Amino acid sequence: MQRKLDFGSEADAPIIKANELIRPGGKIDPDELRARVEEVRGESEIMPRVQFELSRELNEARLDKYLTSRVRFLSRNQLQQIIDSGGATVNGNTAKRSSKLKKGDMVRLAIPPPPSSEVVPEEIPIDVLFEDEHLIVLNKRPDIIVHPARAELDGTLINALAWHFAHNTSGALSDVGKELARPGVVHRLDRDTSGCIVFAKNEETHWKLGSQFEKRTVDKRYLAVVQGHVEPDAMVIDKPIGPHPSKVKGYREKMVVRHDDLGKPSVTICRVRERYRLHDRVVGDQEFSLVELELKTGRTHQIRVHLTDEGWPIVGDDMYGGRAFEHQGSVIADRQMLHAALLAFEHPLTGDSLVLDAPLPADMAALIGVMRSGAVEPVHVSQTVPLARFGL
Repeated sequence: MQRKLDFGSEADAPIIKANELIRPGGKIDPDELRARVEEVRGESEIMPRVQFELSRELNEARLDKYLTSRVRFLSRNQLQQIIDSGGATVNGNTAKRSSKLKKGDMVRLAIPPPPSSEVVPEEIPIDVLFEDEHLIVLNKRPDIIVHPARAELDGTLINALAWHFAHNTSGALSDVGKELARPGVVHRLDRDTSGCIVFAKNEETHWKLGSQFEKRTVDKRYLAVVQGHVEPDAMVIDKPIGPHPSKVKGYREKMVVRHDDLGKPSVTICRVRERYRLHDRVVGDQEFSLVELELKTGRTHQIRVHLTDEGWPIVGDDMYGGRAFEHQGSVIADRQMLHAALLAFEHPLTGDSLVLDAPLPADMAALIGVMRSGAVEPVHVSQTVPLARFGL
């Protein structure tokens, strides 16, 4: 759920004339502009507008690119969200990202307040695997983000936990990360990745858990259904990962294997658990594999990038080349089939060894069931961790 921005009336909004802040060389100091915005914000309840008057030709520059170069304390994504929500005008008319600018145009941009660091409790179902006065471990369902980010300020696990502590148990999340609206967050899972995730309830627990993740003493095991015949049965994927070199829409959030100074060391152990060869009347034989992944580093999208680079994209992961899986006219899997199945670590306060298993979500279990029943060759490979622990 996204919170819709209310820009108020532009006619009544306080106007900050950015041209008055231009320094020699034609640049605007972003800190000075931001300070001016905050000063004006405290004087009016209506969202302030920053106004730019184009004194020269810009070769028909796009509005979003122009504003990115001028309002540098906001990210390009934030600016595009404001534009898409109707918060930018050119010569008094609501504009689009792609609007072309020319000499003499007057551009106004609404500047929303920064996201509140206060978490609003929301009654969202959660699956608790373990909880005590120091920490809580959940089996995250797919299609929910961990903490508020950008325009998505509601419907997160942080909101759900705030409700849980207020109505079901007790305590609160650690204040570590609170200023970024991510209190208690020790590690994260992607929106469509399900499974084990731990949150800290106090600062001591947070720092000690964080140290275990940093020192790589936490055992994290994932299960994924991928396209293709994965072999050998076990391997180490040791390839550095960094941001995608393209900044075009659709690529900015992607990561890739990079062998340059932007690539960070990334190591994944991959073990094949089952293989499937399915026959389809239309496309012929298709091969899939169920793999167990053990992370030795924790880079963004690490598993997804490593598997795709090896030629085995995760089923349903359209960002990295995975296809949705259909069976007898029904879509069985249309999101990435990646599950954090096991999380093992030392309790940071008691010293006890905690091993948490997360049963697979229904769609992933159904996918594996269909593949097992339709396979035309033996599927079983290994038993590193018994699959029965995860409901298979």
